Amino acid sequence: MKVVAFNGSPRVNGNTAQGITIVLAELKKAGIETEMIQLGGRKVFGCLACGKCWETKNNRCIRQDDEMNAFIEKIQAADGIIIGSPTYFSNVSPEVKALIDRCGFVAKANGGDLLRGKVGAAVVSVRRAGSTFTYAAINFFFGIAEMVIPSSSYWNMTLALEPGDIQKDEEGIQTFQTLGRNMAGVLQKLNS
Repeated sequence: MKVVAFNGSPRVNGNTAQGITIVLAELKKAGIETEMIQLGGRKVFGCLACGKCWETKNNRCIRQDDEMNAFIEKIQAADGIIIGSPTYFSNVSPEVKALIDRCGFVAKANGGDLLRGKVGAAVVSVRRAGSTFTYAAINFFFGIAEMVIPSSSYWNMTLALEPGDIQKDEEGIQTFQTLGRNMAGVLQKLNS
């Protein structure tokens, strides 16, 4: 089993990345292979709504001017997906939105099998408020893609501003640890 995680923050070692790392540590303890991909700050573009993925039906976006198809391939090969995002004006980062829209359209254009039945978890960091909308945006994507969404003891978020502030958020750390254990349990049950 493998989980691929996307850090949607341009801060490579920021609070979002650290939150993802906490979840991945629990997955590794359960013997699940993990990989984190730095999405934030990379050249990725939004969906053009060109409809070409509905014509080609090859599990790829027609655009070739960024790395999105490589990310879609990683998602296709994984059993579980983590999408982490900082909160940008009560929503996901632009790079996360591009991933959701383009991967979502490619999945729907190809009959939905690209994502159906995979396990998806959100990891959100926020300075103060607005994080529930970010959390919802990621989970709405997982839901419409017919994915399985594990829960935690609280919503999967941390209150943190400066890189490293997550280490002061004991409840956030516990929430991410519980999420990792629950995600591992769901993956094991689905793959047994």
